[in-house]
Amino acid sequence: MKIRAARTGKGESQVIEEALRRDLGLDLLDQIWAHETMNEDEAMALALEAQHRSRQSPR
Repeated sequence: MKIRAARTGKGESQVIEEALRRDLGLDLLDQIWAHETMNEDEAMALALEAQHRSRQSPR
């Protein structure tokens, strides 16, 4: 981490945050949300529908 920070000119905490965001897929979520035009009610309805579907499918 210290080497990466020194090589990139970033702080250690920034290197850690970038790694976590990348590994957890948060950057991808941010990109998706930035282009989304769905309002909160539509998003909630979609989330509930996905939840119901996942409960109905056999595991």
